[in-house]
Amino acid sequence: MPIFNFADNEALGCVISVDTATVTIRVDAIERLRRIQVNRLTALQSSRAGQHLIGVVTRITRRAEDRVDAPAGEVDPIDQVLPENNLVRITLIGTLLDRVGILENVFRRTLETVPEIDSNCFALEGERLTQFMQVISDVGADGPRLSLGTFTLDDDAVAYLNGNKLFQRHAVIVGGTGSGKSWTTARLLDQVAQLPQANVILFDIHGEYKPLIGDEFRHFRIAGPVDIERKAGLADGVLHLPYWLLGYEALISLFVDRSDQNAPNQSMMMMRSITDAKRAALSVPAHADILANFTIDSPVPFDIGAVLSELGRRNVEMVPGKTTEKQGPYFDKLSRLIARLEAKQQDRRLGFLFQPPAECMDMSWLAQVVHLLVGGRGAQADAKGGIKIIDFSEVPSDVLPLMVSLLARLVFTTSQWTEQADRHPIALLCDEAHLYIPERTTSDSSDAVSVEIFERIAKEGRKYGIGLVVISQRPAEVNRTVLSQCNNVIAMRLTNGDDQIVIRRLLPDSLGSFGDLLPVLDIGEALVVGDASLLPTRVRVAEPRHKPNSQTVAFWDCWNEAEGKGDSPKAVRAWRRQSFQL
Repeated sequence: MPIFNFADNEALGCVISVDTATVTIRVDAIERLRRIQVNRLTALQSSRAGQHLIGVVTRITRRAEDRVDAPAGEVDPIDQVLPENNLVRITLIGTLLDRVGILENVFRRTLETVPEIDSNCFALEGERLTQFMQVISDVGADGPRLSLGTFTLDDDAVAYLNGNKLFQRHAVIVGGTGSGKSWTTARLLDQVAQLPQANVILFDIHGEYKPLIGDEFRHFRIAGPVDIERKAGLADGVLHLPYWLLGYEALISLFVDRSDQNAPNQSMMMMRSITDAKRAALSVPAHADILANFTIDSPVPFDIGAVLSELGRRNVEMVPGKTTEKQGPYFDKLSRLIARLEAKQQDRRLGFLFQPPAECMDMSWLAQVVHLLVGGRGAQADAKGGIKIIDFSEVPSDVLPLMVSLLARLVFTTSQWTEQADRHPIALLCDEAHLYIPERTTSDSSDAVSVEIFERIAKEGRKYGIGLVVISQRPAEVNRTVLSQCNNVIAMRLTNGDDQIVIRRLLPDSLGSFGDLLPVLDIGEALVVGDASLLPTRVRVAEPRHKPNSQTVAFWDCWNEAEGKGDSPKAVRAWRRQSFQL
């Protein structure tokens, strides 16, 4: 039976103004005006029988003369026309239909009608609010249900998101330090991990998701100096990213100083040398088909030593002149390039790039790695690890953007070259995204290369079955183009004004007032708006099964303990070895 059976004497007030999705209500009973609150739900009579329009209260005005005088340009037109009335402004967000076919009480995020003038408006409270929230939560058991927590308006109603729309149309999870952002991410992974063919990659920048364990999770760690010494590989959960995986732009940003007057010559010679080295690696008959079509960006293992030798030869080359030998065209113009390349090679922190195990130099290695990363849980030999967590905590910060984008590019390119019938959708969760998808970049820097890759994924990923979830505590520092492609927002408490402005811009114009909630949200509470959310509202995120290592430290309690913590010698040793694996 219909859940809304309001009597006329229960009305909060009546409609006096309608403007597209915005309605103004006049309230005659002061006690009812005092009872209503901003961001609470209301139901309005529709011009069609069997329907009620659902709205959110965005503004309440008692009387114009009771307000502090405002400049003429800031006075609302409605207040000028009706200065003597008690007004409630409501933004319409959807329609509740008593019946659709055999279904009863169906909520749709559409506005097929608008209320008529003098239509009654009712506050959703008590039992009616509970019944409506249950309608919102009534997602079919076989549907794309993703439980994030419960609605703040009603703790008994589970807040579901549409799993398809969340990843198809990308999402952003933001929140200040200690607001519960990592908790929310872990809760999201909990839900995805329960699916038999789950397929997610999480870029874990600080190693805080190590506690997420079980058959659903597979952990990788980018190789550190100690892993190079131990010759650890994929079997040990250690991932190498050999230099030959880098594309041309990434190689140039890593080795060529654009401020050098010889930079164009260095870039050209590097491209020639690498192309020749790859051609030499493909000279065997088994790779004849690849040799005929490869490019500088083709992921072909090549000998970096041969590249250095060729650059060194060109740097000191003498050529015949009219009477005697003269300096070649690249004489002493490649010195800085050679020095930078040799320095990178000898940097122990970059061992995962330049000192890969012998298995990483085999043509078959890439297919093995791609299968582990891109293949869903059901495609793995052990039928485990639908959630792949990649720990970047030992990667130097100066090359972090390049390395994260390298893996993102590997996923995107593989999906791009997979036949449509064989594509298995995958989601990339970008934790601490402001570190490698920054808003401000220097031209031709590693940051610029990283941003370009993620911009392409944000724009085109949906076509190839790649979803993007951007996670950051500083949305103002995340690339605007990437954020603009995220049609779902899960925003936790944000106190910084610049961050709030960025999130407000992502909200629909009709829901702009929701942005005022950002600085007052409770810890673990989120504002959820977007295509995946049937009802834009506040959600209290449920506790995840596995909690990340991101809990806020209780300073006073720790200082008050009988015994202190700390192991400085061990920390210094780890610092010197550039690895936690001692």
